[in-house]
Amino acid sequence: MSLKTKVEEEMKIAMKSQQKERLEALRAIKSLILLAETSEGSNGTMSEVAEVQLLAKAIKQRKESAEIFDKNNRTELRDKELLQVAVIESFLPAMMSEDEVRAKVQEFIAKVGATSAKDMGKVMGIASKELAGKADNKMVSIIVKSLLP
Repeated sequence: MSLKTKVEEEMKIAMKSQQKERLEALRAIKSLILLAETSEGSNGTMSEVAEVQLLAKAIKQRKESAEIFDKNNRTELRDKELLQVAVIESFLPAMMSEDEVRAKVQEFIAKVGATSAKDMGKVMGIASKELAGKADNKMVSIIVKSLLP
């Protein structure tokens, strides 16, 4: 089932149960999907990887907005953004733990034959493709740096 279909089903449920905040977040997700599908150069559908990247970007934007609202003592707006983050995260696949990421990174290092920090780009290239949507790139980068001498 595509992300768009899942979101539409969740929208129906939110409408029936009168969850206004959840419905607003779901509408925002659907809007992002429709914009991506109709953007120039797209074929009208999205791959799973593109969907995950779209959701991750939306989460990042909302977290940044929440931080700004928090700094300006606008707690009601911060809470609204964080609620949307929670709704969007429910559509993402489960994230890998730090230990799982560390094990995968060690596999990538062995696969590439990396021996020093100079090879970090090679390892990150494979890691970012393989772990897209499954692990935070920032955490992956920190782990790669710690494992490469």
